[in-house]
Amino acid sequence: MTPVSGARRVGIVGAALSDCGRVDDKTPFQLHFQATSRALADAGLGKGDVDGFMSHGTGVLPPVELAEYLGLRPTWIDSTGVGGSIWEIMVEHAAAAIAEGLAEVVVLSYGSTQRADLKRRLRTANLSFGTRGPAQFDAPFGHSIVARYAMAARRHMYEFGTTIEQLAEVAVSTRYNASLNPEAYYRDPITIDDVAASPMIADPLTKLHCCIRSDGGGAIVLTSEERARDCAREPIWVLGTGEASSHTTMSEWEDFTESPCARSGELAFRRAGVRPEDIDVCELYDAFTPLVLITLEGLGFCKKGEGGAFVEDGKLRVGGSLPTNTDGGGLAACQPGMRGMFLLVEAVRQLREECGPRQVPGARLACVNGTGGWFSSVGTVILGRD
Repeated sequence: MTPVSGARRVGIVGAALSDCGRVDDKTPFQLHFQATSRALADAGLGKGDVDGFMSHGTGVLPPVELAEYLGLRPTWIDSTGVGGSIWEIMVEHAAAAIAEGLAEVVVLSYGSTQRADLKRRLRTANLSFGTRGPAQFDAPFGHSIVARYAMAARRHMYEFGTTIEQLAEVAVSTRYNASLNPEAYYRDPITIDDVAASPMIADPLTKLHCCIRSDGGGAIVLTSEERARDCAREPIWVLGTGEASSHTTMSEWEDFTESPCARSGELAFRRAGVRPEDIDVCELYDAFTPLVLITLEGLGFCKKGEGGAFVEDGKLRVGGSLPTNTDGGGLAACQPGMRGMFLLVEAVRQLREECGPRQVPGARLACVNGTGGWFSSVGTVILGRD
């Protein structure tokens, strides 16, 4: 498969996770080291081969400090602050840099101990989406991140007749997929009644409509088609990418039922030269159940307003017609705060056919979509194998 632009091809040649789930004995630095070391080993490359490095720039781990800790000396470095969509947007930036010859081997690395920090009563802030600027006027009214997603869910229910049971099916299907993944944090099956009976967090979203909190990290390695010939693994090609931003203040969000993925997805599919109906597996950010439903609509897998009916028959499960979040997603498998990295690693593993009981047979095309904030920023990546 070749991008329709005919530009220099870029592929993912290494992908790995650090220890994930409950990790009480490691720092975020150590999780970065684990993930990056494993991803480079997966690619058959060493630290000396890396000339590009990317990581998030928030908190206490700026990329320059991480590069030093990891023993890297890059000549191209980048970071950004767009929340959970960071890794999909970074794939676009890394692929562009490699295509233009600014770097040859780029590592994207992530590590977080959000669960352990909570247990240790440490508080870390996401500096990209705080209560600065216009957002300070939302904060006194209890506009937490979950409340914002609850507002989107309620609006979708009001406009299109979406039911809470249809939203709950997203959680039920995702937990089914997690039951097939021995590394998932939660693997026990749940029902729609279980979702309804869990504690209310922000009406209409109960606890099981919301992602878990865990520790973990991951890394991927990208390189050019020419360099990929010397790597240990067959590349998974970056066929098309797109990014878009919308808002951070709720009053500036024109339509509570539309994600900016409607724009990023159109770009990614067009650049890849494929359509939603060509996709074999989806890995979508699932901080909350309505996020998955609205993302499916925005990417064109179903029409706007029809997401509830689209998911209610279980098609998001492994074995369904559109397997989605095959590792168990942020709702069950792993969510340390910026889950977009785990979407990419799982998509690569699916396209390599490495996923055991949760493997989607014959998967050749994957759609990965990361969302930051409350539908504030989105990155879409189409991946494929030869």
